[in-house]
Amino acid sequence: SRRREDFTLNINMLLRPTAFAALLLATSVDAFSGVGVAPLRSATALRSPICVHARSTLVAPQKRHVAMGARMGYTTEEKGAFPSEEYRMFFKSDGANVSPWHGIDTWADKDAGVVNAIIEISKNTRPKMEVATKEEFGPIKQDMKKGKLRDYPLDIFWNYGMIPKTWENPKAEHPELKAFGDNDPVDIVEIGSASIPRGSVVQVKALGTLAMIDEGELDWKVIGVSLADPKAASINSLDDLDKAFPGQIDEIREWFRNYKSDGKFVDGKWGGITEGQNSFGFDDKCLDAAHTKKVIEETQGEYDLLMAGKVEADGLSLK
Repeated sequence: SRRREDFTLNINMLLRPTAFAALLLATSVDAFSGVGVAPLRSATALRSPICVHARSTLVAPQKRHVAMGARMGYTTEEKGAFPSEEYRMFFKSDGANVSPWHGIDTWADKDAGVVNAIIEISKNTRPKMEVATKEEFGPIKQDMKKGKLRDYPLDIFWNYGMIPKTWENPKAEHPELKAFGDNDPVDIVEIGSASIPRGSVVQVKALGTLAMIDEGELDWKVIGVSLADPKAASINSLDDLDKAFPGQIDEIREWFRNYKSDGKFVDGKWGGITEGQNSFGFDDKCLDAAHTKKVIEETQGEYDLLMAGKVEADGLSLK
């Protein structure tokens, strides 16, 4: 299991009753938001061991949590109960609101191909969480569909989020795929072994990308591994990623191909599909790290045009 650096029980505390009582109070349910600890799921969570995330399911207004982004000076503040239409997770830097889309750099180390990833959805969970690109400061909220909170029909088996300061321009047609962007930042799938808490800012090696076409719109899915993953040091290419996590790239493709379909996922396989599948460009191929970097750079360019006012924002918040 992943080593916890943020919570250590010093044996000397046990010898001081007053200090030990204070420690117990500090480690109440809402105080837990540690790295690699996910909500308790049923045994149907197929891709990683079940583990307990002690953050309470119902979050009281204005609770403050420290995620992995705290190492970079970012914390998060949750407002509203979860799950609810009112729930929002805001990002903070030095006590002030900061947009995870506009206020955090794309690259942690461009030469090494390492991006900053904003985790919106922890692995083995279902609520469809996303950065609210049309709201000031872009808090994370739960997506709505037909007036109801949106959940995936099954757990997502990887950590999922977005890459800041990128944008898939809905007015720009891809020259090869003949599809327009989906009006969102570029999505990223973190393939590693640990569940990463929602709101974390994680440094991820961006090593591959799938060109998903969703209802005619281009929706890139970058795939990578967190630098904190135990296997990350030996993973430097798409081939390395596939060897370290065999079969997972294919599973990611099939998950995103079928999750909107009328099919069912039973015993690790999709079946009964007659309609509703997404498709993929480049003959379903996962493009390599060099192409992935190019995709990120191109979408950075579209983002820069948006922020410069050269492309109509159409309701997007630029704050």
